[in-house]
Amino acid sequence: MRADRFPSLDRRRLRRLPLLSPRQWRRRLLFWLSAVLVGVAAVGFAALANEAQRLFHLIMAVQPLLIFVIAPGGLALSLLLTRWFFPGAQGSGIPQVIAALHETDPQRIGALLTLRIGIGKVLLTLLGLLSGASIGREGPTVQVGAAIMHSLGRWQRLPRAEMVHILVLSGGAAGVAAAFNTPLAGLVFAIEELSHGTRIRTGSMTLTAVVLAGLMAIALVGNYVYFGVSHAQLEIGPAWVAVLACGVVGGVAGGLFSSALLEAQRYLPRVVGQLARRRPAVFAALCGLLIALIGWASGGTSYGTGYEQAKLLVEGNGAQLPADFAVWKLLATVVSYLSGIPGGIFAPSLAVGAGIGQWMSALLPGAPAGAVVLLGMVGYFAGAVQAPITAAVIVLEMTSNPRLAMPLMGTALLAFLVSRLICRRPLYASMAKRFISH
Repeated sequence: MRADRFPSLDRRRLRRLPLLSPRQWRRRLLFWLSAVLVGVAAVGFAALANEAQRLFHLIMAVQPLLIFVIAPGGLALSLLLTRWFFPGAQGSGIPQVIAALHETDPQRIGALLTLRIGIGKVLLTLLGLLSGASIGREGPTVQVGAAIMHSLGRWQRLPRAEMVHILVLSGGAAGVAAAFNTPLAGLVFAIEELSHGTRIRTGSMTLTAVVLAGLMAIALVGNYVYFGVSHAQLEIGPAWVAVLACGVVGGVAGGLFSSALLEAQRYLPRVVGQLARRRPAVFAALCGLLIALIGWASGGTSYGTGYEQAKLLVEGNGAQLPADFAVWKLLATVVSYLSGIPGGIFAPSLAVGAGIGQWMSALLPGAPAGAVVLLGMVGYFAGAVQAPITAAVIVLEMTSNPRLAMPLMGTALLAFLVSRLICRRPLYASMAKRFISH
């Protein structure tokens, strides 16, 4: 039978089939394009962040005392630009994505995930790195990825909030995957942290976004391992005391870190709290001065993301760092976040955890030092963000060391349980509630 003899009704039905619908194919192509753009944005952001840190170190090599001008001025400027032009870009970016996933009002979701905020997030994070702040780019990449995907939903005028939420979740997961080259961690993070407490289910769309963003990142920079390949092992036996030790110490330190970020306003001296509320730019400048003092005391190791320091520790070259590196890095990260500037805590937390692992390796001579550094890293990170599965998977993928899978998972679980005794509220979820309430 010839095609022109089909009834018009049958033709319309055929056009509605998923594989034949032009509308569905347009949405698919735009979704794939958005996932690719997330990968491009993550790679570009990483390159710019590395360049910002390189420029900062060049300035410090010329005159280290300039930090006492650059840090206060840079943090104050970053805060003012955030409030004037990019409200909603402050902090890590992950709480904003979680808040958007709990919202049903499209306007409130859009207020957190516009492309303007995404661009501001990138620019102001770079400014923070140029100013010596202890911040990372990975959390901001999550918000940038979610903003790109959310823009797709706005252009398509999707009728259901559920579909918008899936796009936001997919963008956030793709951001983690492309930022670290850790696709499994991107999926786990979406399940464990971003969608926690919601009815949003990860599925083929989230997986597709992670794969496409990850493939684009690999195409641009190669299939690298974030911290390099680790061959450390931890045989079952007495050496497993390192799991217990790193889990407890990492959980305590991570819990205290989370409590410091969530409860700082309550415990700060009254005059300091009033200054933060009434003169936020002045408060940010004072935080910058503290960052400069901490950097001066740490020999310059507390500035920036902490990636270089963490990599040295993972590779067994920790002797190049001061013994108290973890303390200075933790303090610098707390001060940087409390200043209110845009910037994440992923990379700085991994650096602090690696420093804790270096300490523990000196106290546990019966365990391989390389393994203890990774256990310290996962223990502190799991204690700080209270996402033990994500912590274990992300460190596994960052070091390509499946031999440590069970010790890392055991450490992450123990650190999570210990951290919950100190800080009852998860860090990102609590911050997300503040964004919702505001």
